[in-house]
Amino acid sequence: MSRYAGFIALAFLALAALAYALLKPEGKPTLSPPQKESTAPPPAVTPSPVKLPRGTGFDYYVLALSWSPTFCSLNTGGGNRDQCGPSKSYGLIVHGLWPQFERGYPESCATDAAQRVPEGVGRPMLDIMPSMGLIGHEWRKHGTCSGLGQADYFAVTRAAYEKVAVPAALATARKETRISPVVLETQFLDANRGLDPRGIAVTCEDGKLDEIQICLTKDLEFRTCQDVDRNSCRQQSITIPPRR
Repeated sequence: MSRYAGFIALAFLALAALAYALLKPEGKPTLSPPQKESTAPPPAVTPSPVKLPRGTGFDYYVLALSWSPTFCSLNTGGGNRDQCGPSKSYGLIVHGLWPQFERGYPESCATDAAQRVPEGVGRPMLDIMPSMGLIGHEWRKHGTCSGLGQADYFAVTRAAYEKVAVPAALATARKETRISPVVLETQFLDANRGLDPRGIAVTCEDGKLDEIQICLTKDLEFRTCQDVDRNSCRQQSITIPPRR
């Protein structure tokens, strides 16, 4: 009996193993532990600098910024309703961006571009050049000498305007003040890193602030310019008429 008992025990174990293999639940895939969500900020993306169109056929630019209240107070400007009307309150506006030679300057150059500036090009400039008449005049006299098309010329003009920081003496001028042209020039130098005293002129007319003229390279970097520096007002003090 003991021999048969051993045989029966082995058979029982074999059947049990077969039954387990047939009846065991299907295996589940092993799950990886949950990954913690990263709290690190995404890497900073440095925007590519906007490449401005580069003019040709001249040496450098002069950015002429006119003090509008002076222009409007003189007979030459008083009738300009676009710039000097009752509801207008302009401060420094762009008189023009003028291509220059190291000595002298070109003007009214021959070009295949249209002489008339269309509304689509001119109107976006009205916040800094407050009349289509001014915009058209500056294009015909100076823009045609830049080697640029109309849209590019006015894009560079806006970029030049936006490069210059205006000191508080003009940015908030709401009452008539007197100031030395040298002091006003120094305020521009303090507000604009890299601006050289030989690259700026504070001009005057009839004892009043007329323009701020600043010299720029074709890439709109500050530079020196003897021809323009000579335009500086020689009076001891000048009046800054207030904005409305």
